[in-house]
Amino acid sequence: MSDTGKVVEQRGLWFEEFEVGTTYLHRPGRTITEADNVLFTTLTMNTQALHLDAAFADALPPFNQRLVNSMFTLSTLVGLSVAQLTQGTIVANLGFSEIAFPKPVFHGDTLYAETLVTDKRASQSRPGEGIVTLLHTGRNQHGDVVATAVRKTLVRMRPAEAVR
Repeated sequence: MSDTGKVVEQRGLWFEEFEVGTTYLHRPGRTITEADNVLFTTLTMNTQALHLDAAFADALPPFNQRLVNSMFTLSTLVGLSVAQLTQGTIVANLGFSEIAFPKPVFHGDTLYAETLVTDKRASQSRPGEGIVTLLHTGRNQHGDVVATAVRKTLVRMRPAEAVR
């Protein structure tokens, strides 16, 4: 505890703090390495040569290099948002939809994430919780959109004892 007695704990937003139409920029970004891609790909048993076999991928137009596993891209995109939006306040992910990868991610690219709150409503079946719909967008270091996903989350409402 500090000399002032004040303690600040990193957390995400309570349901009441989400504002529809607000965009959150998540920083810092994450530079994707070859090791990240190979480890994730092998851990998930994805034997796609486009991720693992440099000679195969190098000879295959139009990219002529290995691509980062799109599921790693999606996981990192969502992960970049956690500290700012849902750390300790989320109950569950309810689902993902409208997932797209308009451009590939390559080794050495840096992924930046942003999230637009598109909808929210109190849960009808779970008092003290609400459903927040988020549009996640991932951009590379050039600003190109490389991934998008809509995610519905179940989020806790602010407890009575939680003081801001």
